[in-house]
Order: sequence, then structure tokens, then C-alpha cells
Amino acid sequence: MRVGLVQLTSSDDPQANISVVQDFVAEAAKQGADFVLTPEVTNCVSNSRRHQETVLCSESEDPTLAALRTQAAKLGIWLLIGSLGLKSDGDDPRFFNRSFLIAPDGEISARYDKIHMFDVDLSETETYRESDGYQPGKKAVLTKVAGIPLGMTVCYDLRFPYLFRGLAKSGARIMTVPAAFSPETGPAHWEVLLRARAIETGSFILAPAQCGSHAVLKGRPRNTYGHSLAIDPWGNVLADGGVAPGVTMVDLRLEDVDDVRRRLPSLANERDYQKA
Repeated sequence: MRVGLVQLTSSDDPQANISVVQDFVAEAAKQGADFVLTPEVTNCVSNSRRHQETVLCSESEDPTLAALRTQAAKLGIWLLIGSLGLKSDGDDPRFFNRSFLIAPDGEISARYDKIHMFDVDLSETETYRESDGYQPGKKAVLTKVAGIPLGMTVCYDLRFPYLFRGLAKSGARIMTVPAAFSPETGPAHWEVLLRARAIETGSFILAPAQCGSHAVLKGRPRNTYGHSLAIDPWGNVLADGGVAPGVTMVDLRLEDVDDVRRRLPSLANERDYQKA
């Protein structure tokens, strides 16, 4: 499988971001990608809930989703929209942070709502309360891309290994981790956590990322770490997208999953135990 990881520096203007991501998706397809992935919050990177309320849409009305579904069908590719910020149609007024797998006919093959909310105080000047604006998902999602079992996660989910292990035990051979990772934690944790999740589960990890300084019309600017990564089931880094927007191509040997899980059968060796 040939994969294209799209790295973006999305602004807080969803309309302006559409053409940028479409150009990178087209570039990946031109380079032979069967499967293209974009980062978390592809449509809008913003710390302003008031601005998000103004520019975000519901799933049925979101222009980024509509445009990328059309493009996937035109190019005949599988496309993971890492996530979109979307308005809710229900009673909870908070937004969704929702990842979409789009099939080569443009149909939505799977949806995943980010389960774990990024509520942290990294420093005196860098604080996040994702749960203030986004409602957490409640369900793990296992789907298939080109017939290959795929587990869907988003960014902060990376720090919860039981989610990845559960997906692997349910059959996932590839895990997606689209992200907008903080530059505060990125240098220390991003690569090592992705490699750990790959090693623990014997799976490919595909992690397209936001990068750089994000232009904003309203609110406080945000920076993200970049370094979109592809990791093999042994924990080797196959590709690193660096710190600038662009496309990173990588070829996956899916038989490596069987080979690693046969050599290190930790999924099969798991045992029940009494908790401390």
C-alpha cells in the first residue's frame, strides 16, 4: 500500500484552508498514493470558541467534508480526513472533533469522534481545555481501508495505550493518529509514544500532523509540532514529514504485521490479573 501523509498549517479560516489541503491531496495521489491522510482539525485550527461558533458547520453542511469527498471520488483514493471541527446537531452545544474515512467512491466509510480530551496545563502560558468546547466520543472504531482492518484514533488518544491494544486485539493492522501536537510536548513524547503504540500492538501507525504557526483572524495564535510520522510494526520510523507543510510518501508492507506478531505474540500472550 502506498500512503501519502499530508502535513498542514491550517488557519482559523475553513474556506481558505480547503484549496490548500486539496492541492496536497492531489499531489499525494499524483505520486501514486492509494491512501491519503490529513491531520487533526484539517478545517480550522483555533483557540477561540466564539470564532469557532461563527465559522464551523454541522457535518451535513460542512464545506471541507463535501469538497474532500468529491475529490476522493474524482481521484479514486481512500482518504482519511484526520478530523474536522463540527457543530453538534444534538442537545450538547459543544463541537465534535470527528475523523472521517472516505472511500474511493466518495462515500463516508467510517466516522470516529475523539474520545480523550486534551485538558492540560503545560505551562503558565500554555493551557488547554478541549472538553470545554468539544464533546468526547464514546466508541472505539474499527473499520477497513482497501480491505485492511484499520483502527481510528485522534491525537491525545495516543497517550491511552489500552485503546490501541483493544483495536489491535479486535483485528486492526493499521492505526491512524492524526494530530495537532503541542511543540511543548512534541520533542519529548510524539515519536516515542507513536513507536511504543506500534511496538505494543505490532501495527503500522500513520500520524499526519499540523505544523508551524497558525494564522488566526480571532483569538490567540497557536503553534504545533509537525513531524508527521509513519511507523512500522517493529517500531521503526519509515518516514518523517519534518516541520513544514507538504506531503510525505511511504510504502507499507502489510505482511510485516503478521511477521512481527508471530515473532512477538504479546497480543496473544496477554493474561488476566488481579488489580493492585
